[in-house]
Amino acid sequence: MHRHLSLLTPSGHLTLGNLLGALRPMAAAQCDAPGSADCFYGIADLHAMTTPHDPARLRALTRETATLLLAAGLEGATLFVQSRVPAHAQLAYLLECTASTGELSRMIQFKEKGRSSTRVSLFTYPALMAADILLYRPSQVPVGADQRQHVELTRDLAARFNSTYGPVFTIPEITVPTAGARVMRLDEPSVKMGKSAGDVPGVVRLLDPPDVVRRKVARAVTDSDTGPDAVRADPAKPGVTNLLDILTACGGSPDGVTTYGALKKAVTDAVVAELEPLQRRYADLAADPAHVTGVYDAGAARCRKVTAPVLAAAQAAMGL
Repeated sequence: MHRHLSLLTPSGHLTLGNLLGALRPMAAAQCDAPGSADCFYGIADLHAMTTPHDPARLRALTRETATLLLAAGLEGATLFVQSRVPAHAQLAYLLECTASTGELSRMIQFKEKGRSSTRVSLFTYPALMAADILLYRPSQVPVGADQRQHVELTRDLAARFNSTYGPVFTIPEITVPTAGARVMRLDEPSVKMGKSAGDVPGVVRLLDPPDVVRRKVARAVTDSDTGPDAVRADPAKPGVTNLLDILTACGGSPDGVTTYGALKKAVTDAVVAELEPLQRRYADLAADPAHVTGVYDAGAARCRKVTAPVLAAAQAAMGL
C-alpha cells in the first residue's frame, strides 16, 4: 500500500492557493483505488514555533486549519496535529545527533533568515522535518522545488543513520508531485499566494466572505492592453494569466470573456461558487468542535501506534 504524507504549517490563514494547489491533490490522493493508499495529513504546529509567535494565535490557527481540512473533504485520511504525536520531537533529537552543523547551516531557510537572534529551532528545523517523514516510512515523497533541499537532507540522514547504527529507516525516493494549480497573488502576480503573507489585498482566504472576494478580485493587477485579444494567457501578461488560471481551476470558462471587467466578474463568480460549500461545511464543523477534536484525537492515536515501532527501533539502534 502506498503511503501519502503531507503536513501544513499553521503560520497563517489558509488561502485559495492552498486549496487549489495542496488540499485538492491531497483529497485526490485519498480517493485512489480502495486499499492502494494510506494518507496521513498533519498540522505542523511545532514548525510554526521556529520564529516568534503568539501562543493564542497559534492555537486559533491550528484549530481553524484542522476544521478547514475536514471541510475540504479530507475525512478519508488520518488527520493529526504534529505536537500530539511525541515521536516527531523525539526522533528529531536523534536525527540532530546524526546531522552536522555544516549541513544544517546550508539549508536555504536558515541562510535567508538566520541572524544572531534567530531561534535555534529554525537551525534544527530540518531535522524535525526529516523526522516527520521518516517516522511513517514512505517509499516516495512528492516535493516541490522549495522543499527539495530538505528532503535531500532527509535522505542523507537516513542513509547515514542506517550505515552507522543499523537499517532502521526507509530511504524515500523524491518524486515530482501531481501538479496542482499554482495560484499567484492578485496584487503581485510574480509572488505565490501563500498563507504567511498576512492580510494583503492580493490574497484570497478560504473564509473570506463573497463581498471581500469581490473587492480583492476587482483590485487584481492586469495591464493596459485594450486590444481584442487582451484576455489571453501570456507570460508577458502575468496578472491576466493568473486570473485565467484561477477561473479555470475553479470550474469557470473564459469563453466569451473579452474585457478585463468581464474577466474579473467571471473569476469572482467562480471563486465564490468554489468557496461556498467549503465555508458552509466549515460553519457546521465549527459549531461542533467536539466532533473535530474527536477526529484529530483518533488520528493522533493511530499515528502514535504507527510511529512507535520506528522510534523504538531508532532508540535501540543508538544505544538507548
